[in-house]
Amino acid sequence: MTAQRAPIETDERSGVLHPENLPRFSAEWITPAGRVSAVVAAYWTVSWNLSAGESIAQKIIDFPAVTLSVESGNVPAPLMISVARPGVWQRKVAGEGRVFAIRLRPAGLAVVSDLDVTQLGGEQPVTGDLDCRLHRLLQRIAEGRTLTEMVELADDALSDALTRHPLTHRQRLANDAFDLLTGAPVATISGQVAAALGCDVRTVQRALRETVGMGPAEVGRRLRVQDVVRRLSLPDARPAAIAADLGYVDQAHMIRDFRTAAGITPGQYLRDIAGAN
Repeated sequence: MTAQRAPIETDERSGVLHPENLPRFSAEWITPAGRVSAVVAAYWTVSWNLSAGESIAQKIIDFPAVTLSVESGNVPAPLMISVARPGVWQRKVAGEGRVFAIRLRPAGLAVVSDLDVTQLGGEQPVTGDLDCRLHRLLQRIAEGRTLTEMVELADDALSDALTRHPLTHRQRLANDAFDLLTGAPVATISGQVAAALGCDVRTVQRALRETVGMGPAEVGRRLRVQDVVRRLSLPDARPAAIAADLGYVDQAHMIRDFRTAAGITPGQYLRDIAGAN
């Protein structure tokens, strides 16, 4: 069955600052096979072919997840792993290149590697010295000559890994807690998540810290800032209304969270967008 593909739109939660840049790339979401849905949230791909001397300094606020990627062309390394950075980061895009990425669910990292998420930082190349299991998996995916082949190889490799390393109860709990946080229209506190899952708050906190490296409060804060970016990037954005819709105590609270993540205030971001148009 052919995987479903859809463009990454400028009005969705992607963490991309200045999403007006997206049409300059070929950026798509790809739906993974159902048999790997316990470990993979989504595949995505970006390709670019910029003219000589042209470059884009793309800024991103990370989604709170571990991402694996197979890259070619003008890229840092052919095989990469990244975790959510505390603030905005930037990649300079130039020349020609392609990235096929795997956004893992909380349970995913333990299924595909022996790495400790709390010991990882930013992004780094995946080598045999870093983690043999993960290196072999990404090398297998990199053998695909086309995007379709890479998706099929990823489905198979991840399915095999899941068979060898089935999810534990705590990993399933982490997945469920993360789903509740990502699906909530406004901020969801730890106690609400724990109550919905029929466990105590400390259990939820431990499950998420062990799998994504942060507790439910930090996961929720990062998701909400991504929603602020998305809403500010839309026409006629009104910060006060955005703060109210997303459940902030007040506009000042939203401004603090946004400035901590993006390094600028929402007002400055709006002025930057206006200047780019």
